[in-house]
Amino acid sequence: MNSPTPLPGPLVLVVEDEPGIASILTAYLQRDGLRAQQAGNGLDALRLFRQLRPDMVLLDIHLPGMDGLDVLRAIREEGQTPVIMVTALADDIDKLLGLRLGADDYVVKPFSPPEVVARVRAVLRRTRSQEAPATTPIRVGRIEIDQQAHAALAYGEDGRAVPLPLTLTEFRLLACLAAQPKRCFSRGHLIEHCLPESDALDRVIDSHLSKLRRKLQQAGQGELIETVRGIGYRLWPGESAEA
Repeated sequence: MNSPTPLPGPLVLVVEDEPGIASILTAYLQRDGLRAQQAGNGLDALRLFRQLRPDMVLLDIHLPGMDGLDVLRAIREEGQTPVIMVTALADDIDKLLGLRLGADDYVVKPFSPPEVVARVRAVLRRTRSQEAPATTPIRVGRIEIDQQAHAALAYGEDGRAVPLPLTLTEFRLLACLAAQPKRCFSRGHLIEHCLPESDALDRVIDSHLSKLRRKLQQAGQGELIETVRGIGYRLWPGESAEA
């Protein structure tokens, strides 16, 4: 009797202009049961992204022509595919810039290929959710979070709903805060539950929450996210949100 054909693993688009590094990453990803496709520049990366719709993009910041940050912007305009940025610079400003644009994690060259594979697996687990999503949407003030549909809506004073354009990490942060409104969460707790197995800094969480806060404000929700000095953050639906 023939053995059943194994299901194909998630597809990772490796965007790297150094062929040797790209080949090594591809080999390690495939050895771990993942599929991989390579692109050597930004334009090819976007072409393959639109053609293949990968489950994850491993994206070098410094590419010839169109750089990785421009590629990330274009990807985010089209959806929420998980993206891990790769950089040769350890400068936190570069890392945080990428994360503010919607990256889910970053790695710094020189890196250990097995570590990169572990990061890829961690982000895939996080974005696919280790647990079955809640069947009942979370409703806090005029915000509704549907974890099954992976969608967040902001209701205006006229009752009309507007989708919130959140990255995967922003969605997880909002869902975590909204599940227990008015509870203060430490930065460490948010990193552990929303960016597990990542070496993200506290400032990375601050960056994600700053962008989430702006998106809520732009949707007319006011100051929903409150900073508790020396402790962390909480979702505090005040009168304006409850109106």
